[in-house]
Amino acid sequence: MKKPVLSIALLLLASSFASYVAGDEVEWTAVADGVEYAILAHRTATGERAEFHVVRIDPRLAEIELLAASAIDKRRRTASRWCKEFGLVAAINAGMYQQDYLSNVGYMRIGKHKNNPYWHKKHLAALAFKPLVKGAKPVVMVDLDVSGSKEILKRYDVVIQNLRLIKGNGRNVWSKQKRKWSEAAVAMDKQGRVLFIFCWYPFTMWEFNRILLGFPLGVVRAMHVEGGPEASLSVHSDKVYIDLYGSYETDCCETYDNHRQFPIPNVLGVKSRKD
Repeated sequence: MKKPVLSIALLLLASSFASYVAGDEVEWTAVADGVEYAILAHRTATGERAEFHVVRIDPRLAEIELLAASAIDKRRRTASRWCKEFGLVAAINAGMYQQDYLSNVGYMRIGKHKNNPYWHKKHLAALAFKPLVKGAKPVVMVDLDVSGSKEILKRYDVVIQNLRLIKGNGRNVWSKQKRKWSEAAVAMDKQGRVLFIFCWYPFTMWEFNRILLGFPLGVVRAMHVEGGPEASLSVHSDKVYIDLYGSYETDCCETYDNHRQFPIPNVLGVKSRKD
């Protein structure tokens, strides 16, 4: 498999981080208050090394944001550019988007701005944050096929719906299939922390979920936010500075030759509360 071409600076940066391998402790690098980064490695059946880049966010210490071009200037940006223009420590795709290149495929609301006012009947995960009521958790991810889930979402100012990967209590809801792609995902762990996850190596989603649940991350829920060449993750800090991009996607882009981030209309980002 042809690997992506990386800059010398990025190669040097990546080599400075120890990677988790089975049986090890995960070594986290603090990149901001409440924000940590790690690389977790998985050895594939063919002996190749697949890296999972993970940003772990404690919502009590860092501020999660949902930024939408539809609410700003209708201009798409790469994840890297979203970070630079809006002072984000990290940014990942917020979700797949429609043919207008602005609207999320699933429901999406930021305060009074509704990027997409319609719920997608087949997308069964939703992330919500910025609580409107006292005592609500800072961030929740809910299963939309569970009774009362939309009532929970009414307690929050920001809500986004996406395709579900992992159901509550860590259940892989995907079946085995042949389609595979580079993946960007958002998850939550047992402690209520949010995880931004990126893997360039193309897996089926059944396999991706299986590997993710096998890591010592305590993942209880996860949603798909993008696949193939548009999957993106950027981390911009003094300690970690990376701009990652996907490539392969079955029936779409069956190549490993993408070497850039695509402009995307919506991102989930994180800021330090001290900023």
